[in-house]
Amino acid sequence: MNKTIIIAEAGVNHNGDLNTAKELIDVAKEAGADYVKFQTFKAETIVSKNAKKANYQIKNTNDNDSQFKMLKNLELSNSDHEILINYCKKKNIQFFSTAFDLDGVDYLDSLGLQMFKIPSGEITNYPYLKAVAKKNKPIILSTGMATLLEIEEALNILLKNGAQKEEVIILHCNSAYPTPLEDVNLKAMLSIRDAFGVKIGYSDHSEGIEVSIAAVALGAIVIEKHFTLDRNFQGPDHKSSLEPDELKSMIKSIRNIEIAISGNGKKEPSKSEKKNIDIVRKSIYLKTNMIKGQKLKEDNLIMLRPGDGVSPMKFNEVINKIANKDLLVNTKLNIKDFD
Repeated sequence: MNKTIIIAEAGVNHNGDLNTAKELIDVAKEAGADYVKFQTFKAETIVSKNAKKANYQIKNTNDNDSQFKMLKNLELSNSDHEILINYCKKKNIQFFSTAFDLDGVDYLDSLGLQMFKIPSGEITNYPYLKAVAKKNKPIILSTGMATLLEIEEALNILLKNGAQKEEVIILHCNSAYPTPLEDVNLKAMLSIRDAFGVKIGYSDHSEGIEVSIAAVALGAIVIEKHFTLDRNFQGPDHKSSLEPDELKSMIKSIRNIEIAISGNGKKEPSKSEKKNIDIVRKSIYLKTNMIKGQKLKEDNLIMLRPGDGVSPMKFNEVINKIANKDLLVNTKLNIKDFD
């Protein structure tokens, strides 16, 4: 059975507090996630000081400060990273993070991370894509806001600079927080798979857990989902994140779906249902009394459970046979009783 890689996206939902970050790690571990992911950046190297926030960021932070000021308060220091990595080791869950600049790529590489995640906003950042590819590690590429052509261009850059196609997983994604269901367009994930012959997954910003579960049923091998300790916390991503019980429910559902889709694909009776075949199916019974020498007609027959006798599929084969002895109503038909 193929196991879906589940990335619990803590992101910046720690609100700059190390203890909150540790609590998020605890929640991800308890829920059964494979990775807990944070974000690695310095505000000075990813956004200009006058850049405006997105509307959802303004709404969710209840202020109109700049993007720079917001992100500055959400940075994790180098010592924070080391503390969280050690805490993840203690809790036996994989630490993961997304870098948003070239320094961050080098820093995460120096920490020994075994995989890189390219966020949607960097899919058109040539120097960034090149730097990630040159690390010669598996890559997960998010594609929010991107066209198929932009995905193709990014993939080509990765492959030309050292990435191996079999080690690239491309995530369908919508970068609206939260994503309206009518904009999810989950079939686009399959279009990505068919267009580029790559492994696929889904980075889910929709509300609830249904879309991630559906993505696994359609073939996603990676699911990334934001989570928080409390959706009522102030911060850019809390409102579109799962709370702890929801994260646990999503992961449990995904694991169940994995089992349900792991069969051999053959339509045949399963081990568990074979015992019900005779109970549920029917056999041919006599609806009337019959006397020796009487010809069997449709009016003499009725189909009744259990199905351990002559199958109703042999109905036409028994019509017009002659009874070789007297038979009582409700007798299960026996071919030996007819000539």
